[in-house]
Amino acid sequence: MEPNPSDMSENETPSSTNPAPEACPPGDAPTELQAQLAAAQDRYLRLAADFDNFKKRAARDRDDARRLGSESVLGKLLPVLDNFDMAMVAATQPNTSLETLRVGVNMIHGQFRNFLSEVGVKELTPVGQPFDPGLHDAVSVQASTEIPEGHVIQQTRKGYQLGDRLLRPASVIVSGQPTGSESSAS
Repeated sequence: MEPNPSDMSENETPSSTNPAPEACPPGDAPTELQAQLAAAQDRYLRLAADFDNFKKRAARDRDDARRLGSESVLGKLLPVLDNFDMAMVAATQPNTSLETLRVGVNMIHGQFRNFLSEVGVKELTPVGQPFDPGLHDAVSVQASTEIPEGHVIQQTRKGYQLGDRLLRPASVIVSGQPTGSESSAS
């Protein structure tokens, strides 16, 4: 016979039935779990929004840095353009000699080279070096007895690097093995 629930004290439970959790009355357990789920979902949504804001802020900062870098580089390039404009005006003057123009353009050329150096651009110097397909673009092979085979004989277009990154490969002519008639002529 089961004990009568009305005969028990508040802290006692019937032994034959499954006891309900002590902290929650039987009807409140799903409500508490729903509240915990709602709180976890709210935290998740806030974290997702924070992460989305972080990504947008990082992209905006990247764009700002790129823009500021471009502004700095272009600001250094404007004096070169100004000097080209002055050279073009001087070229239209009747009293300007060809030598004066040559000297002026040579000065602008030096100014532009200085600009490239300031921003970290380096010119490749491949002549006499072993051919490197990562830095050089071979346009021809020429037989040579003076330059070792596989080395650069001549540069036909300059190549440039920005730090360790190749901006443009140097176009080069590479030495090859002399043919039989060339080697017997030596």
